[in-house]
Amino acid sequence: MSITVTAQPTPNPNAMKFSVNRQLTEGSSRTYGSAAEAAGDALAAALFAVPGVKTVFILNDFVTVTKQPEAAWGDLAPAAEAALRTALAG
Repeated sequence: MSITVTAQPTPNPNAMKFSVNRQLTEGSSRTYGSAAEAAGDALAAALFAVPGVKTVFILNDFVTVTKQPEAAWGDLAPAAEAALRTALAG
């Protein structure tokens, strides 16, 4: 099954929701505030490898990424989508 990632804005201009076409968690969320916290989670670690990512929240079939204030979504969103596709393909 190919991986579909859809980016959606949130009310917070520093956060973006990325919906995927597969279940990522079973009703429990995972939240990471740093790459060190995400070290045991391949999906979150892949997102923290993208410059500008501040926090990662994973629940059901979506991931919410909060960016550093100085980061631009024009650069970060495509890189986050690519990181999601790569991490979920593996």
